[in-house]
Amino acid sequence: MKSNLPEQMPREKIEKMGASALSNEELLALILGSGNQDCNVFELSRHLADFLANQTKVPSLSKIREIRGLGKVKAAQVLACLELSGRYILSARSKPIMSPDDLMSRLSFLKFEEQEHLVVVTLNSVNCVIRVHEITTGLVNKTPVHPREAFAKAIEDRAVAVVFAHNHPSGSPEPSMEDMAITRVLCASGRILQIPVLDHIVVGKGGYTSICRMKPEMFERTFETDLG
Repeated sequence: MKSNLPEQMPREKIEKMGASALSNEELLALILGSGNQDCNVFELSRHLADFLANQTKVPSLSKIREIRGLGKVKAAQVLACLELSGRYILSARSKPIMSPDDLMSRLSFLKFEEQEHLVVVTLNSVNCVIRVHEITTGLVNKTPVHPREAFAKAIEDRAVAVVFAHNHPSGSPEPSMEDMAITRVLCASGRILQIPVLDHIVVGKGGYTSICRMKPEMFERTFETDLG
């Protein structure tokens, strides 16, 4: 009986205070329902939360099952929840992106990465996020970014607009000359494909820089003109 008591706490908390009051571990504990012979549900949830915090896209079932103690059934439950949140909560029903600030909760993982990652945020007709896709890993200024790869997921998502973002492992969010050159290529490609680039965001440990705010003339459309 004592081992079951902690597992009831998130249920009581969500009833009294709502889902937003629960930590990531508590939310995952509710999804998992129980632990196993090696660890309780909260320990398992903590391992899962740490794993998900480092993911840039919805992981595969086999990838989730690499977490020790997470069997096929529980891994499938987690994957189903992630997929549904992407289809419903984080897509058409989410709030429109009005400025780069509104994207920071979706891009905050970048500031912790030790390698440079370039991602594309696909947006629908009312500027709500469809998905965040990783395009390249490594140094962006030394890894050619071909428009074919850069816009492939946007076409697949039937995106109406996109935002590109990458991190600087050095910590500085200041765009380099290479960042500016890549942005010009991406914006030009977006014009041809009729999928405008609304911004290219550089993320550092201490904040971020919007290239669109620095050089709005490079962009066909901006958040302000798009929604104004």
